[in-house]
Amino acid sequence: MSSLVTFGETMLRLSPPVEQPLSRTSEFDVHVGGAESNVAAAASAFDVDATWLSALPETPLGDRIIHGLQGAGVSPEVFRTDTGRVGTYYLERGPRPRGQSVTYDREKTPIREVTPDHLPQEPIETADIFYTSGITPALSATLADTTHRLLDVAAEAGTRTALDVNYRTKLWSPEEAREQLTALFPSVDVLFVADRDARSVLGHEGDPAAIGQALAETHGFETVVVTRGADGALVVHDGTVADHSGFDTETVDPVGSGDALVGGFLARRLAGDSVTDAVTHGTAAAALSRTVEGDMGGFTAETVADLANTDDYPGIDRWTHSSSLFRIRILFGIGTLSHGCERYRVHQGLRGTHAV
Repeated sequence: MSSLVTFGETMLRLSPPVEQPLSRTSEFDVHVGGAESNVAAAASAFDVDATWLSALPETPLGDRIIHGLQGAGVSPEVFRTDTGRVGTYYLERGPRPRGQSVTYDREKTPIREVTPDHLPQEPIETADIFYTSGITPALSATLADTTHRLLDVAAEAGTRTALDVNYRTKLWSPEEAREQLTALFPSVDVLFVADRDARSVLGHEGDPAAIGQALAETHGFETVVVTRGADGALVVHDGTVADHSGFDTETVDPVGSGDALVGGFLARRLAGDSVTDAVTHGTAAAALSRTVEGDMGGFTAETVADLANTDDYPGIDRWTHSSSLFRIRILFGIGTLSHGCERYRVHQGLRGTHAV
């Protein structure tokens, strides 16, 4: 039995060297990445038994994703198909003024046609937490229905459910996202939402604490985590607000850091931590994730704990909303990691790749 089960699409990420634009490159770094599998991998780093549900074609590239997740300690439960393809995305990064851009190539992937009948439901029914993100229902009408039904399966079985809004402008409009996601909210216990998405998609205003409280009260969430990228996160739970301001991080690769926060938070909650300690560890996991290449952070529970429990950097405000407001300031430090990937040199378009 897995403590955490996640559901969603995972792709291969191809990134040219920082000094080369996508249109001129002859090589790519290759990583496995998807919001839900990233969360499973992050939780696995905390020794959580994590399963990822999805669909992939029966191809070497599909195998590559499975092997990558197994290497991260995740148990894939995947519906394999004879048709379709593995989705890819191309991440181009450069110094200012170039910045970062993403090009998706994910049409005709098998997960878009997945129904609950294609997936084992026993892992969901016996898990402690079932997690997905707003990316998943955005991919197709079929997948939106499947996401809704799987959340209902979890809720009916007594499995706690968690959802990250994870809005993507290239997948749907704010209005479409609001309509689809709010329909899922009655089956969600724990909501993760970026501060910007709470405003632009869900239509909430105010400071993050006010937004979190309003979401909890409006939709009956047990817990709401409002994330702020490199500036940390705030959690609202049972009348208590814990606000972690983040860590001073030298960012190498920000992709997947939000998923690392979610995975770290859920893992520590599964271990019995308070929401205050969980958001501390989640924010530390996100910070460490930003220091390595790739979507899956490459940190360990020990490195996260070292960062969360040292005293070199300002970190967390904790308080309870009442007539007598108080705050306790605790300081934290920072660490570093190294993490490898695969690099391919490409000849004649995307054909004939070989490792270098």
